[in-house]
Amino acid sequence: MLSRVADSIYWLNRYIERADNVARFVDVNLNLMLDLSNSINQQWEPLVLTTGDLEFFREHYGTFSANNVIKFLTFDQQYSNSIMSCLYMARENARSIREIISSEMWEEVNGFYLMVKEAAEKPPENIPSFFSQVKLSSHRFAGVMDATMTHNEGWHFGRVGRFQERADKTARILDVKYFYLLPSVEWVGTPLDQIEWIALLKSASAYEMYRKCERRITPTSVAAFLILNREFPRSIHFCLHELQRSLHSIGGTSLGTWSNSAERDLGKLCGELSYLTIEEIIEMGLHEFLDTIQGKVNNIGVKIAQTFFVNEPVLPLAQSQYQN
Repeated sequence: MLSRVADSIYWLNRYIERADNVARFVDVNLNLMLDLSNSINQQWEPLVLTTGDLEFFREHYGTFSANNVIKFLTFDQQYSNSIMSCLYMARENARSIREIISSEMWEEVNGFYLMVKEAAEKPPENIPSFFSQVKLSSHRFAGVMDATMTHNEGWHFGRVGRFQERADKTARILDVKYFYLLPSVEWVGTPLDQIEWIALLKSASAYEMYRKCERRITPTSVAAFLILNREFPRSIHFCLHELQRSLHSIGGTSLGTWSNSAERDLGKLCGELSYLTIEEIIEMGLHEFLDTIQGKVNNIGVKIAQTFFVNEPVLPLAQSQYQN
């Protein structure tokens, strides 16, 4: 397979997954606002802080109001990681490989983009409902890809992009709740704290599955479910092991061996997660652990690109929309 084609399939899936996860990211705070009403002053700055684009936001928006942050993360076409920008880039990557992907995949991406574009031109009155549509559209695309695309190298590159992005964003969503969103240590263990953890689980579509495994909602058990669960499709453990399976299918190597630095680093990380306990994670510091995971996942992404992809982006940088 041409590296350009592999790169486009990889980024097509990463951008679709990123749009889905940005919607979930904002949904954490929106759910808290609905559940807690005016009981506490919700913080919007942490959502921008964890994107790493704090200075960009301050330069263009100034204050961290709900409207500003939602507009920034959702509809800002100048911000490369907004939902609007992600869908634009997903559509352009899909357009460049229309002869490789199925027509149903193209129709899903195109429809998804047009839905968000229409919302950007006329902001929806019910923003939580819009985010639900974003998540459902992402699910539809993943289902259509699995059902209509031959499960060959290209399909595996798509899965690599999807699960790499999902692992990173699950870590970020959990980190936001644990490290940033709690207003004060006095709230720990209170009903308000439990409401926040429930909102987090719902934002990761994990609440019902969590309830089937655990009776009580505690920070430790929620963190264990989202990090170490081997069967839930949004847990970090599950995502990285699925990523590993597809990466080895592409390289033609057996699990437990490696032929490039991406496979080696991913194998080490998966092995570490397989034998970790939540108690060990809490002891080393949950925020520090999640920050380390994000760094390692990003580094694996760099090595995947160096191993398989072209160095030049699909689109010119002058368009201010580029893959990163």
